Amino acid sequence: MTLAPKNIRTYPLYRADLKPAPFLPMSRAEMEKLGWDSCDIIVITGDAYIDHPSFGMALIGRLLEAQGFRVGIISQPDWQSVDPFRALGKPNLYFGVTAGNMDSMINRYTADKKIRSDDAYTAGGEANKRPDRAVTVYAQRAREAYPGTPIIIGSIEASLRRIAHYDYWSDTVRRSVLTDSKADILLFGNAERALLALSHRLAAGENIKQIRDLRGTAFMTSRGWKPADDWSEIDSTRVDTPGKIEAHPNPYEMKEKEPEACGTKDSAPVKVQPIKLMTREERLQQQKEIREKSVVRLPAYEIVKEDPIHYAHASRVFHLESNPGNARAMVQAHGERDVWLNAPPLPLAMDEMDHVFDLPYARSPHPVYGKAKIPAWDMIRFSVNIMRGCFGGCSFCSITEHEGRIIQSRSEPSILREIELIRDKTKGFTGTISDLGGPTANMYRMACKDKTIEESCRRLSCVFPTICSNLNTDHSKLIQLYRKARDIKGVKKILVSSGLRYDLAVRSPEYVKELATHHVGGLLKIAPEHSEEGPLSKMMKPGMGSYYRFKELFDKYSKEAGKEQYLIPYFIAAHPGTTDEDMLHLAIWLKENDFRLDQVQTFLPTPMAMATTMYHTRKNPLRKISKDSEAVETPRLGKARRLHKALLRYHDPNNWEVIREGLKRMGRSDLIGNGPQHLVPRTDAAGAQRTHRFSKEETPALKTIAKKFGHKTLRPGGAINRKRSG
Repeated sequence: MTLAPKNIRTYPLYRADLKPAPFLPMSRAEMEKLGWDSCDIIVITGDAYIDHPSFGMALIGRLLEAQGFRVGIISQPDWQSVDPFRALGKPNLYFGVTAGNMDSMINRYTADKKIRSDDAYTAGGEANKRPDRAVTVYAQRAREAYPGTPIIIGSIEASLRRIAHYDYWSDTVRRSVLTDSKADILLFGNAERALLALSHRLAAGENIKQIRDLRGTAFMTSRGWKPADDWSEIDSTRVDTPGKIEAHPNPYEMKEKEPEACGTKDSAPVKVQPIKLMTREERLQQQKEIREKSVVRLPAYEIVKEDPIHYAHASRVFHLESNPGNARAMVQAHGERDVWLNAPPLPLAMDEMDHVFDLPYARSPHPVYGKAKIPAWDMIRFSVNIMRGCFGGCSFCSITEHEGRIIQSRSEPSILREIELIRDKTKGFTGTISDLGGPTANMYRMACKDKTIEESCRRLSCVFPTICSNLNTDHSKLIQLYRKARDIKGVKKILVSSGLRYDLAVRSPEYVKELATHHVGGLLKIAPEHSEEGPLSKMMKPGMGSYYRFKELFDKYSKEAGKEQYLIPYFIAAHPGTTDEDMLHLAIWLKENDFRLDQVQTFLPTPMAMATTMYHTRKNPLRKISKDSEAVETPRLGKARRLHKALLRYHDPNNWEVIREGLKRMGRSDLIGNGPQHLVPRTDAAGAQRTHRFSKEETPALKTIAKKFGHKTLRPGGAINRKRSG
């Protein structure tokens, strides 16, 4: 039953004599220097071009180059004119369009919808170097530059907008990005497999309009199109039958008839197999064959745009069809056409991951930027990505929607080789690897114990509400990797700066000991996100019991190592399902534990996330949806969101007036006063001097740590645990 995809290393080279370029060309002069008269593929990106595997344009560009394709880069073009999109001439095969490593709207706007003053992915940190909804704008300009040239869109921005989705910035449900960009095809998720297959097929002369069978792709089709006559269309309400919901008329039906839940014509009946005795393997194989020729019809764009109940239902079905081992194709009507989504891409095997990361990257920004600093490069140039994907399934996070729940890990030798490359090739290396991690630092090489079970699983998370009994949580291979990395000549320190799942870590005290003894530079980031059960259940995060167990182990092993180290917890304000009382309890918890948070995060609804569905619909897609199903109240107004954010920084005098007003409204005026039992003082003057200098309780060691790590710690707004309560 196990799926066996084509290995990405087995394609014949398109140009056998093509040699790796020092940098992928960004100008005609560079092309001429390489002896090129044209590019086969041109990648348009919203980021500065940094030739390093942590940056999408470089990873994709080098992967295609290794297949024998001439790849050029157009970085951050001026979208006000078509001329920059003609800078490298017409590509022989296609334009590949990406917004960059971040969604362009999240990159440009804060959670309060204010324009950011800088951009970490731009030289000099300069803001406003990319347009809003960059994928759409770039694709339209590329089409204008060379009509008829295939346009392929990808990246996290395209991936998270592949179907109708709630858009926080316009407070509306928008159509699939395919409809607005007019792209020929969309690649979602980690797209190496689809990208290589598509590129070679286009190079062989196939018409992009005829390439409809690649996993991990989405495209526009005529209404009712199917790959073959033997395919079955299934109404989404059969996949996850909701309770009674209000019927909506079919927006495309010309004659009067009983409306369908999805606002479409009658779906073909599901094929019913005759009953017979079968082995488990035969039954699974039969189910697989049926799924491979089934498409789930989601409620139409025109329906979900107007009806929150149908939107929540569509969101739930979309996420249920996310496991590449059993996911079916999906289709959603947009006007008179359909957006068709093939099943998700199959994860890369370890040797394929190694191939992607072992390509001949220059490991630096393109020389065109000179000495200008690029903040994102400064953050990652001494770090190593050891895996991708996350099976946590946190409802507010986009990692699972984009990279999937199945962990794709690199081999130990590949990772160690990259550390040596950093040591030998990256300027400024002083012996410290700033991070050895990934989306989640301690999920390296973790997987389901049984591949067959993994391929049939429909859970949204492997660790919520409890850690699945079929999940292998062994940390021994990661511990071994840490030890070998530390032994590399010239390496003085290996830090782990990525967030980690402490509910997994506590299952391996040996791992926590290894971490605390060798891989923490005084401060370790972890993300409880909240202290209260209500919001935690909507976030799909573990309770505080796991945090306390991890803290106990971390403090114990730090002490044994003779190190004074502290946890820095991250929390989210105004998450769906969070009440004012929940945030108040969290603020009290922070005060009781002497945490003074510097950076706090207000919930930002990202496209397609389940928490975004809660925000928009006030329904919980983690359960079956109906008109009367669980309501999820969410802080939406600026006043409520400001209070929640202020409570996370209860110590900041700038927040005291907002908090006092909120406490009075909640009937908790008892928390206003100048005593240790109070949350905020009665007047801004009270305690102001206290908050602007170190207290007597704060030790010289803490001051040293704060200074060493550049924290504003131990001043108002500092983020550190002073351990008053042990």
